Amino acid sequence: MNLTFHWFLPTYGDSRHVIGGGHGVPAGAAGAADGQRPADLGYLAQIGRAAEQLGFEGALTPTGAWCEDAWLTTAMLARETERLKFLVAFRPGFVSPTLAAQMAATFQRHAPGRLLLNVVTGGESHEQRAYGDFLDKEERYERTGEFLDIVRSLWRGESVTRDGRHLRVEDARLGRLPQPVPPVYFGGSSPAAGEVAARYSDVYLTWGEPPADVARKIEWIRGLAAKEGRIVRFGIRLHVITRDTAEQAWAEARRLLAGFSPDAVRAVQEGLARSESEGQRRMLALHGGSVDGLEVSPNLWAGIGLVRGGAGTALVGSHDEVAERVAEYHRLGIDEFVMSGHPHVEEAYWFGEGVLPRLERAGLWTRPGGAPSATGQETSIPFAAPARR
Repeated sequence: MNLTFHWFLPTYGDSRHVIGGGHGVPAGAAGAADGQRPADLGYLAQIGRAAEQLGFEGALTPTGAWCEDAWLTTAMLARETERLKFLVAFRPGFVSPTLAAQMAATFQRHAPGRLLLNVVTGGESHEQRAYGDFLDKEERYERTGEFLDIVRSLWRGESVTRDGRHLRVEDARLGRLPQPVPPVYFGGSSPAAGEVAARYSDVYLTWGEPPADVARKIEWIRGLAAKEGRIVRFGIRLHVITRDTAEQAWAEARRLLAGFSPDAVRAVQEGLARSESEGQRRMLALHGGSVDGLEVSPNLWAGIGLVRGGAGTALVGSHDEVAERVAEYHRLGIDEFVMSGHPHVEEAYWFGEGVLPRLERAGLWTRPGGAPSATGQETSIPFAAPARR
């Protein structure tokens, strides 16, 4: 299968440093200058156009109190780009399933085929309560299952009546079906999350863990999906620092790390410790709040997670090394990669001009639309695995 790459829209602002936040931690908690590149439409459109030009399929837009609303932002950005798809993250407890199904149909009408949906159940009860949602974690996953059951039924053109534990609709029906039906992306590491993913997701997303851990997750979800008579695709969410040489890439990682003050790391880690997310717990376990031993697997650096909730690992290395790590994850079963870097315009070009051409020559990636990619330096195929530091 041809690999698919998505970029990221930092709707909380961007910087040459890491802007902390996410999973209940306010944006800017890392102490970075949040306002260096405000998340206005002009700058976000610049990122979107760069991603589109480089060959990324889509761009993930986050959700939460720490960033701008994903639905509104991407609807505006659709007019600023031509082909780029938008992986819109949203929480099912904040909007009715019928309205969400209708919003998807409207989006697909005005930006045909350019909507992807990332359903986020929410792992922080204190943040959920700020939005008026007082269910506990297990109940939130139950509601997500009911929500997706209703939405998928509506997308099939059915008239839907449900009287569930958390959601109730009567004679719900869409006046217009989405064309095409947007794929559902879903992540989560708890047993409850696995059950929902197996029943309703098209793509299961994991955060960037070492390959052996990712392999176990894939096996777990595949088994659950098989019991439902379904086949699920797999994606991974990673940051990236790629340069012409490994020395340059690791120097950039050290520069970012030098910008994390001990007080900022401590404050973010205390905030993230409240998270009920199993995936967040696994991210925290990779670094343990320490700046030592952050390369947790060859070219997989856990430093981002010191000051940022959610995805906390980055692929760091030369273009050849990063391409090999991508190929390694693909051999495990990963077909979609959701990447980001700091700042997001520049890192998109480093990855798009340095790594994607290598993957293209290896036969792993084809530029959307069939046009040839930017020419990178020649590399051996298969890629050589670098020694672990």
